[in-house]
Amino acid sequence: MNFKKTSERYRQELLGRVLPFWMDHSVDRECGGYFSCLNRDGSIYDTDKFVWLQGREIWMFAMLYNQLEKRRDWLDTAVHGAEFLKKYGHDGSYDFYFSLDRQGRPLVQPYNIFSNTFACMAFAQLAKATGNAEYAEIARRTFRRILDRRNAPKGIWEKTVPGTRALKGFALPMIICNMALEIEDIIDDTTILDVTIRDCLDEILNTFYKPELGCMLENVDAADGSAVDCFEGREINPGHDLEALWFMMNLGVRLGDGALIEKCVNISLSVIERGWDKQYGGIFYFLDRCGYPPQKLEWDQKLWWVHLESAVAMIKGYQLTGNKQCLEWFGKLDEYMWSHFRDDEYPEWYGYLNRRGEVLLPLKGGKWKGCFHVPRGLYQCWQTLEKIEQNPGY
Repeated sequence: MNFKKTSERYRQELLGRVLPFWMDHSVDRECGGYFSCLNRDGSIYDTDKFVWLQGREIWMFAMLYNQLEKRRDWLDTAVHGAEFLKKYGHDGSYDFYFSLDRQGRPLVQPYNIFSNTFACMAFAQLAKATGNAEYAEIARRTFRRILDRRNAPKGIWEKTVPGTRALKGFALPMIICNMALEIEDIIDDTTILDVTIRDCLDEILNTFYKPELGCMLENVDAADGSAVDCFEGREINPGHDLEALWFMMNLGVRLGDGALIEKCVNISLSVIERGWDKQYGGIFYFLDRCGYPPQKLEWDQKLWWVHLESAVAMIKGYQLTGNKQCLEWFGKLDEYMWSHFRDDEYPEWYGYLNRRGEVLLPLKGGKWKGCFHVPRGLYQCWQTLEKIEQNPGY
């Protein structure tokens, strides 16, 4: 692989096509915040605002301002979203709603803790970019609410019957692993952060990860972490696994823990081998650990974020360990993504393909897809490829 040429391809796609798409089409200059429901050409088809995606877009532009270039338009775009989210996004106790209407009136209660996690990341990055003490305090208060809610994330909105089948999900410790690196600069008590990181790593690797399966389960028994024989308990999400694994590789770098990095790389290779569609290519969205029919009808779709996060895990695994299998898998993912998800006519990438790799929905943004996985994946691959090109090592 020509690392320099490949790195430049990712750079040009991010800076020349994807970021301009969101800056041109998503910013609501009349009411504040961002539109996320964008057609193939960037036209708006729905004006509701989903708090996950508001936080993610703030984070994206603030992160790029902090780490890549001090561009005023990036900072202004991030502040524009943050002021809307600060005013309308939470209930006053820093629990963030799931969705708002265009004007900022809440539509769905703050039942989903991931609205909090992405708001926390957003305000933490923007506090670094601006030095604004209010943004930093919002991030700290939101982080405290996340820790308060961690053992019962849905709170009063939990719909399962108490005392029956109590499950805990993989997604929260996975996100906290990433969030910890985002907010450590603004947290006063770093001991709490260190303990939280270690707890999440332990929970992922010793509870959700099942060596006999070679992957993580999406849900386990809340009491003892065992596998549960039901739809939710059998569910595997390869994209979630691989996203979490590159988060943990980053933590391994922060902690100077080579064994952790090596373990994450080995698990990554096991996950992608299991998740790859041998017939049509690409990675399945969901699998059943026993091989039964999955509960979710979209199980065999090929999604944008699954492939981008997997590509980051593979190229990062190669950069950190020199494992040639990681580089081979990155090559397969690179070919699949650029030939299936990239839209040659309009900027930004498709999000949803059917199993055969044909475009299922031509949208560029919606309720779940916003200014996040495509630009973050392009940025991470670009930066990692550049490191390899500058320091080949292997």
